[in-house]
Amino acid sequence: MSEEPSPITVPSGIPQLEATTAAPRLDMPELLIITGMSGAGRTRAAAVLEDLDWYVVDNLPVQLLSHLVGMVTHSGPRATRPEALKLAAVVDVRGREFFADMSGVLESLRDSGFAYRVLFLDASDEVLVRRFEQVRRPHPLQGDGRVLEGITAERALLASIRERADVLIDTSALNVHDLAREVRAAFADGGDDALRINVVSFGFKYGIPLDADHVVDVRFLTNPYWITELRHLTGRDDAVRDYVLGLPGAREFVERYVDALEPVLAGYLNEEKRYVTIAVGCTGGKHRSVAISEAIAARLRERGQRVTVAARDLGKE
Repeated sequence: MSEEPSPITVPSGIPQLEATTAAPRLDMPELLIITGMSGAGRTRAAAVLEDLDWYVVDNLPVQLLSHLVGMVTHSGPRATRPEALKLAAVVDVRGREFFADMSGVLESLRDSGFAYRVLFLDASDEVLVRRFEQVRRPHPLQGDGRVLEGITAERALLASIRERADVLIDTSALNVHDLAREVRAAFADGGDDALRINVVSFGFKYGIPLDADHVVDVRFLTNPYWITELRHLTGRDDAVRDYVLGLPGAREFVERYVDALEPVLAGYLNEEKRYVTIAVGCTGGKHRSVAISEAIAARLRERGQRVTVAARDLGKE
């Protein structure tokens, strides 16, 4: 049984390059190499980075790293890419013989001026054995032996990479939410920690949106459809919006509903749920739901939330 891995370590920055190393190229994307023990959480870490707008490539042969970075770098003029691309590649022992030369490839990358960081996911042998037993899958290096033999072989193969990791996270005592928080703490920009809220209006007669986290029924409000001069308009038109929001209880409903959402949205953040869909429905999805969804979105934005608005059924008969 090998020693327990070190506790979570999150260094503050990238190590200084040796004097003989080429200066990092300014046109390079930010490159993160995700590696570590099988079963330690690489897939979850990659998913979190995707949520943070990283471009993630999974199971990449290490020899293709420089080609990937070069391809991305020359994909278009700098003016069309105002923000530096954040590129992450999951490289691990699934690459079999391709993985054996990882140290040499990393040295070559740095000598060529390709700055990168390494995120290493680790866990104790006991925890890794338990995780493989739970999913009933063999370890990629297990062969005809036991799971522990595969873990031992992988740990020996990864020893030098673990020593040079910029960010080391031990997931032995972490659940998926804890791991997500650690990855966000290490790699999220300041604005990336917010929820992404989508408020979508719909018509009940066309069905409730399948991805709705919350369904709001505004059919308690008088339907503008029965007013001749408003029938051909939508909730995006001033006349309909003013009519709907002027109805008794409409503005109060919007205010109280947004108040009620505050602890819910805070709870979502705490549980690492980053995308929320609020579906606002009326009969046809043309008047009341559109006006109320816009009002809800406006109030959420005033409270600092990041919100998009869509009208699913607008234009349907």
